[in-house]
Amino acid sequence: MTQRADHSAPASRPLCVDLDGTLIHSDLLLESFMLLLKRNPLYLVLLPFWLLQGKAALKAEIARRVELDAAALPYNREFLLWVQTQHESGRELWLCTASNRRLAERVAAHLGMFAGVLASSDEYNLSGRNKAQALVEKFGAKNFDYCANHAVDLAIWRVSQGAVVVNGSDSLVRAAASVTRIEAEFPKRSGLLRPLLKALRLHQWAKNVLVFVPLLAAHRWSDTALLQDAVLAFFAFGLCASSVYLLNDMLDLEADRYHPRKRERPFASGDLPLIAGFVLVPLLLLGSVWLASGLPQMFWLVLAAYYALTVAYSFGLKSLVLVDTITLAGLYTVRIIAGAVAVNVPLSFWLLLLAVFLFLSLALVKRYAELDAMQRQGKLKAAGRGYHVEDLPILHSLGTASGYLCVLVLALYINSPVVASLYGNPHAIWFLCVLLLYWVSRVWLIAHRGQMHDDPVVFALRDRVSQVVAVLAVLTVLAAV
Repeated sequence: MTQRADHSAPASRPLCVDLDGTLIHSDLLLESFMLLLKRNPLYLVLLPFWLLQGKAALKAEIARRVELDAAALPYNREFLLWVQTQHESGRELWLCTASNRRLAERVAAHLGMFAGVLASSDEYNLSGRNKAQALVEKFGAKNFDYCANHAVDLAIWRVSQGAVVVNGSDSLVRAAASVTRIEAEFPKRSGLLRPLLKALRLHQWAKNVLVFVPLLAAHRWSDTALLQDAVLAFFAFGLCASSVYLLNDMLDLEADRYHPRKRERPFASGDLPLIAGFVLVPLLLLGSVWLASGLPQMFWLVLAAYYALTVAYSFGLKSLVLVDTITLAGLYTVRIIAGAVAVNVPLSFWLLLLAVFLFLSLALVKRYAELDAMQRQGKLKAAGRGYHVEDLPILHSLGTASGYLCVLVLALYINSPVVASLYGNPHAIWFLCVLLLYWVSRVWLIAHRGQMHDDPVVFALRDRVSQVVAVLAVLTVLAAV
């Protein structure tokens, strides 16, 4: 933060503080829109009609239908601390925002340091020149200082005595300095590339390796044409999954902000603006469809089913006890089905059964780890979920049982006649049972100790022992061929 000397006693002038992008690293209109969308996606049908009545009416219609948790917003901590210091020195503070008054007053009530609020009414949108006029009428020209972050605020800085530029570019600072005096500067946050890559969760694309499993299980990995189709399927699922991850994070903002690790996600922390999500979600989906166009039509149907199921999960299934874990297991299994239809190889009953039990166990690990983290924080319920800390023992029992059923299915498969026709040394595969039994047991032991990452896939990718088990599994299969 850069503060400049002011010899005209700024403490005697009101300090007017913008909200969106200044006091918070987000936009209340977009935040409230996501709350509305999560409540009922059918409100999308009404949005055009509300917008026809004007932007102020749109904000009002959304604001009156949502409950905003002001405490969970991603506040600009450095700037907020400075504003609180101004308040403690006796300076009069006003919250001045284009957001609807209902939402702005909740923020002001939460912070408890503003003398008043100037915000958009149900009929009047308080932004740009409209806000400048309102501030002049309230305080008089050149009789207030204004804190903001956008070029549209130059109209207000022209009639203010001083400017506090927050998250502004160098060009904005220069433009503000050309129309008023700069009282303080709060540098712009670092670039968007890193939070964008983090939001896309490219490491989660490791799950899409499952599309190669049917090809490998059928011993067709030497077929170059089929391998190319499997690669296309891999990237199509990757783009589709990233699209849904972004949507899911945008819908889960408040719940993520109360989570010890998820609060650092780019949208929840405010590192990535919500507008980026609105642009990328459809673009990634279109890219996925374009890649899928080169694959069999049945793959399109499976990909569409995957997308529909993930969207349903984001909008409501995730909050249903046990339904959420079964859905997660299904999403893993769908990748295997997609891999089979992409390369046109028959699906194995044994493979599907093994996948269902294994992925159900991992989904239960995920929920167990999240709930265990909540319990260690002294909370009784996982935010945004239907689980309570009393459910930990039953989740542990269900998860370990499902994991061991996966081992049983593998053992029965090894003893089936089909194995003898596929492997020259089928008895070597028995070692896979030992490896799987050990890995499942270790995963649950680590989860029980509270050391499990809330995403078991991330854990497996980073865990050295899991990596060794994976290498041994590959060597076992090669020894059996």
